[in-house]
Amino acid sequence: MKWVTFEKNGNARVGIVQGDAIHDCGDERTLLELLRAGPETMASLADAAGQSAPTIAFDKATLHAPLDPPSVRDFLCFLDHYRNATLNPDLAPIWQDQPAFYFSNPHATIGPSTPAPISPGCNMFDFELEVGCVIGTDGANLHPDEAEAHIAAYTIFCDWSARDLQLAEMQFGLGPTKGKDGVTTLGPALVTADELAARRSGKGFDLRMRAWVNGDLVTDGSLAQLDWSFAEMVAHASRGTEVRVGDVIGSGTVPMGCLLEHAMADGEDFRGWLVAGDRVRLEVDLLGSLDLVVAEPPPLHPARSTTDDQGTH
Repeated sequence: MKWVTFEKNGNARVGIVQGDAIHDCGDERTLLELLRAGPETMASLADAAGQSAPTIAFDKATLHAPLDPPSVRDFLCFLDHYRNATLNPDLAPIWQDQPAFYFSNPHATIGPSTPAPISPGCNMFDFELEVGCVIGTDGANLHPDEAEAHIAAYTIFCDWSARDLQLAEMQFGLGPTKGKDGVTTLGPALVTADELAARRSGKGFDLRMRAWVNGDLVTDGSLAQLDWSFAEMVAHASRGTEVRVGDVIGSGTVPMGCLLEHAMADGEDFRGWLVAGDRVRLEVDLLGSLDLVVAEPPPLHPARSTTDDQGTH
């Protein structure tokens, strides 16, 4: 099944996708609330929606992010992405001992119909083509062999990155902050896990992942290139804590799935970073495609107040 959140009469509605059309599921709850209600409720709603008349053609719909996730963890589980981005073929043993991740900003989640603004002060704006899984069942301290049962669905995950801000703040020795705090695009749909099962390959799935910038193909990879499985990511995320329904787990960037890797590889021939007005198309087999527009940044304010100790300017 493919679930979407779309605009209907000025309101966000949950729908099920059949062919080229979206059918309103006829329920006032959000997709996150429906996930919490459980798979039987969702299956019943999907069956009823599929029997009704289509609400809108899929390519005419204004799509929101499928859900507002309670939390977002973004992993780095394509190790060739890291090798390409750092020009370092020899990784420290820890990269094989455990999957790396950082916490992203759930409040920055947007859908495919919303332009992605450049981060304030950024001159090296980048996209990253990833796949995210969505937790469908709460779990704590999961074993990797049981964690996959807690995955409800998958979606395309675009981690927009302010590379110059990221490089500067890495001097703190902490996790990413404003370099990764801007926007994350999810969509166009949540595709239930059963739809991917027949395409399992290696640690991932045999799903082609491609990206274009202004019509030029810049990425052509596969979700089968993963070095850590989604089950292993979920288990690690839950280690000593818990994952909850609606949490989103990002795979990390498919090799050559961002401009940073091309900048490192191409040198003086690099095409340049994203600017306002650029169009980025992301496509993953079975999960669909996103046609995204880069927007102007909000104003950059100084880090320190301009008010002195006496309260004057």
